[in-house]
Amino acid sequence: MAREEPLLASRPSSDHSSIRNAEEEDALLTGIRTDRDRRRRWSFWKELGLFTWALIATVAVIVLSVVYQHESSRGPDRSKDPWTKPTGKRNLIFMVSDGMGPASLSMTRSYKQLTQGLPADEVLILDKHFVGTSRTRSSSSLVTDSAAGATAFSCGHKSYNGAISVLPDHSPCGTVLEAASLAGYKTGLVVTTRITDATPACFASHVNLRQYEDRIAEQEIGEHPLGRVVDLIMGGGRCHFLPNSTDGSCRGDDRDLVELAKEGGYHYMDDRAGFDSLNGGTEGKLPLLGLFAEKDIPFEIDRRSQNDVYPSLEEMARTALTILSQATADSEQGFFLMIEGSRIDHAGHGNDPAAQVNEVLAYDKAFAAVLEFLEQDSTPGVVVSTSDHETGGLSVARQLQPEYPDYKWLPGVLANASHSSEYVNKKLVNYLATETDDKKQYKFVRSLIENDLGITDVTDEEINAVLDPNYPYNPQYVFADIVSRRAQIGWATHGHSGVDVNIYASGKLAFPLAGNHENTEVGSFLADFLDLDLKSTTKKLLSSDYWTMSSEDSPYGWLGDPLGEDVRTEGLDTYHGEFRKRGLSERGCSCGESH
Repeated sequence: MAREEPLLASRPSSDHSSIRNAEEEDALLTGIRTDRDRRRRWSFWKELGLFTWALIATVAVIVLSVVYQHESSRGPDRSKDPWTKPTGKRNLIFMVSDGMGPASLSMTRSYKQLTQGLPADEVLILDKHFVGTSRTRSSSSLVTDSAAGATAFSCGHKSYNGAISVLPDHSPCGTVLEAASLAGYKTGLVVTTRITDATPACFASHVNLRQYEDRIAEQEIGEHPLGRVVDLIMGGGRCHFLPNSTDGSCRGDDRDLVELAKEGGYHYMDDRAGFDSLNGGTEGKLPLLGLFAEKDIPFEIDRRSQNDVYPSLEEMARTALTILSQATADSEQGFFLMIEGSRIDHAGHGNDPAAQVNEVLAYDKAFAAVLEFLEQDSTPGVVVSTSDHETGGLSVARQLQPEYPDYKWLPGVLANASHSSEYVNKKLVNYLATETDDKKQYKFVRSLIENDLGITDVTDEEINAVLDPNYPYNPQYVFADIVSRRAQIGWATHGHSGVDVNIYASGKLAFPLAGNHENTEVGSFLADFLDLDLKSTTKKLLSSDYWTMSSEDSPYGWLGDPLGEDVRTEGLDTYHGEFRKRGLSERGCSCGESH
């Protein structure tokens, strides 16, 4: 039986136990808690604090995860992203690759690699500066035209197909270029089509329909509610500035806008010699009006053999940049320049792949020239490049036979072409005007196709299609299709498509354009980058005495003839059983001013 230990039996002692017993006795006598009690209490609160912190952290992680997933599902909120734009003096170059869609880049990239012997990882300059995409619909259609597309860029608003910087209610909207001019910036337009064509027109004029090119020309040289807003103009379209009594004129009246421009201070030139006299821009003076072609400057594939007649897009871009840079050297403000690779669109309309790859390459060179300028110039600046729409419904492949198609396209076919289908068709028209013999015509067409398009296996059926006046497609389209079929390049339309287009830009200054955007957001970025007030510019347009010519019944009559009830300005069309649509001329449009 185990011995019971007395209640007061002594316990083994130690230094620690002695100290502990002394502390306990003091606590009993004084009523003050021992350090041991304090340590026990501290340990309790410490464990409670750690538990509470861990609980809060866990809840916070769960909440942040839910919020992150919710925000991610909504897409990026660019307004919360850090973006610091330059303060003080700055330059903005906006480039438009009219009609160039993503497939145009794919086709041109492969063409460049083949023709220049480059590896598969060699890309275009544009490819290295891709930042996002743009949605292109207008207020009246999911498939925009250049006028509505450029209005979205210039005004930051949607409008109807055909509108030149006017809104669906037919009121004018202030443009980036106009606002820049009012704010003290120097401004410029450089294009390869007529300077009165839709894209340049949308930055410096306002009309109800893009066909009113005579009115556009008048506004571009200063007959504008805000006065002269464009300091530098380079491109084609001379015919709209010459009186109709002059050779090479396409005006509907006898006004001489060239003389009026000179009287307004413009330095005028109309040929290669005049352009060369600018000495790369070092000898250029503002304001400057350079009209280097009667209508459009030829396709690059044709222009390169006429280099002594027409400057290239790259040359005009470099010269314009130098002139504007010199003109603003001592200014507190920089410049705004719009550069358009205009005829990419025309190659798409013609379904001409050989012309298009050369137009895209020319545009790529111009883009590279702008990048070079920005790197060397001391003034902060940015270049933004995008398209107003895609043209042609281009497909980099084509099924030629009913059976399962081959997976291929052949850029070598395009490399064999020395001219565009437009160039070849003009030669044919000139020949047929004097030659009526069927056999000679047949032989001439075969030689045209072999020598200018590089096709040596043309068929009798194809030649007959070119010469048949009753064939449903005009010869220019037939020439282009002869090339496209052999290259296995497909086209869905001779018009535009609704595909999203790419946005390219230089550096972090264009960060807000990353991702997918409405085309109006591109316009908003341009205005925001230069701190421009487009609403104020619009108010000036609406209140200007310039518009006193308008009647009470038509307050905006200066914008051109009314559109008519059959022209939709808002609301998308729906299918209602029609497969074909009549053109403006068939609808009785009084567009005598247009070309």
